[in-house]
Amino acid sequence: MITPRVQEAAARLSEVPAYLYDLPALDEHVASVRRALGPTELYYAVKANPDPELLRVLAGHVDGFEVSSAGEHAHVTGLLPGVPVALGGPGKTDAELRLPHHRLHVESPNELRRLLAAGVEADVLLRLNPDLPVEGAALTMSGPFGMDEDGVAECLPLFGDRVRLCGLHAHLASGLEAGQLLGLARALLDNPYEEVNLGGGMAVSYERPESRFDWAAYGAGLAELGRGRRLRIEPGRALTVYCGYYVTKVVDVKRVRGRAYAVLLGGTHHLRTPATKGHDQPFAVLPTGKGQAVGEPVTLVGQLCTPKDIFARNIETSLRVGDTVVFAMAGAYAWNISHHDFLMHPKPAFRHLRA
Repeated sequence: MITPRVQEAAARLSEVPAYLYDLPALDEHVASVRRALGPTELYYAVKANPDPELLRVLAGHVDGFEVSSAGEHAHVTGLLPGVPVALGGPGKTDAELRLPHHRLHVESPNELRRLLAAGVEADVLLRLNPDLPVEGAALTMSGPFGMDEDGVAECLPLFGDRVRLCGLHAHLASGLEAGQLLGLARALLDNPYEEVNLGGGMAVSYERPESRFDWAAYGAGLAELGRGRRLRIEPGRALTVYCGYYVTKVVDVKRVRGRAYAVLLGGTHHLRTPATKGHDQPFAVLPTGKGQAVGEPVTLVGQLCTPKDIFARNIETSLRVGDTVVFAMAGAYAWNISHHDFLMHPKPAFRHLRA
């Protein structure tokens, strides 16, 4: 789960808490995904992790980047001038609708009318949110995301020479395996459009980190389904989650009403993922402390004044004050979604492992 190279780098860190990103591992992983996808275009959903060094590695393999705000747009285009950008997300402002793009994902008939009123040129994908059964998903995208078939029908007569309809966009759910996503793709491709963006949603298991999404099966299936079509996907978490680690130290170990707790520097204001998803964040302990180790089920918590500041519950492990704890799978929806300023603790350091 945590390679010797990462363990060695974590043990050498002079400042913790810190995020440690393994750039060679990211490069290898995304290269393998790119090979597996064949003719399917690959965009990276920047919302998963906008770290500049990660984006530079990703740029060597992806066909473009999906952004969901003017801030993400400025960040990506400033870092990687000329890179193809797809602009999505609900609630776009008039200023965002005017931003340069490769594709614009329109969420509603009203948004399309505002785009037309802006007098700009645009290549549009209509975001469809069809009534399809999605079983076993970690998260389904409904309500404010995209439009139904009636909304799409309302949009169709509005297109012209300056604002051009290129196809459909559909991101229906997250946490699905290759077979499930291919089933959705098969249903979504029952349309006349030559270009379809199928979104992301590839399964990532925090309970079984060794289990990976079957990119080979997914790529082969899309190649078969997409003959004569231009298909695109835009994963985020499944590309970067495995390259990131959150490294911290045990500052206190105590028992309260018969239960053991290890208090760590930092907390979910740095790594909100386990609190958001309600799971135990996978971790390894490096024995850098001194004294008697606690060898019993331990709950790992942070420094925040809330009982929700929990990394992992009742885990069988051996811990002592001063030990280093390395949380894996912290490369996506981690630092960038956390409530950084709660209690105004110091920000974590950021370090990047290079070849």
